[in-house]
Amino acid sequence: MSQHVKQRLIEAGLILGDADLGDFTRGHVSIRDPENPALFFMKPHSLGFEEITMENIVICNLDGEKVGGGGRRHSEVFIHSEIYKARPDLNSVIHSHPKYATIWCSSERPWKIVSQACVAFSDGLGYYQDTVNLIRSPETGRGVARGLAGHKVVMMRGHGVTVTGVSVEEAVIRTLTLENACHDQVLCLAMGGEIVEFAADDIASLTANLDGREQYVVNFDYLARKAKRRLS
Repeated sequence: MSQHVKQRLIEAGLILGDADLGDFTRGHVSIRDPENPALFFMKPHSLGFEEITMENIVICNLDGEKVGGGGRRHSEVFIHSEIYKARPDLNSVIHSHPKYATIWCSSERPWKIVSQACVAFSDGLGYYQDTVNLIRSPETGRGVARGLAGHKVVMMRGHGVTVTGVSVEEAVIRTLTLENACHDQVLCLAMGGEIVEFAADDIASLTANLDGREQYVVNFDYLARKAKRRLS
């Protein structure tokens, strides 16, 4: 099982790197160990998303301590450890600095359903505004977890985003969808004029169609194949 989880982590890194979400080596992704929920596998420090290997994956506990793996523990490990502590229902966490999402999280503008991508976050976004600095302590990690609360995403003002999922497939597709949604928001605002949102029942119907395990896995697998072809 752990080999499969590590392979999924590697594939997640390839997808996120292929989407140029790494901001050099600053992005990171993790998956909770399904055999021991008190541990999680994580991308190492000082490497890009696409450089994750079986040998350098880091294993951490819920205190953010490295307990195994060949890589160096990431300095922002506490984003992951504190979210996993606070949200036992979540099994994957991604932190990245997408261009449009980072712009949006500093705007304090209300979220508008202007496209299909925006529908994925129609139930709201979490916000963390305590600092623009790196999250290098359990205390600031707990702040991010509080900002997430019961949401899928926490927008970190001026810093980036942290996206979660019940699975790594869900977290990865959600991260890419969030950037697309924020891009749509920014462009609509730049165009000016009134933004007309869709009806609530229409939004609920699309959410039901798109927010399913199979959809996340199918799209994750496609993007993994695409990223591998580019590297071959």
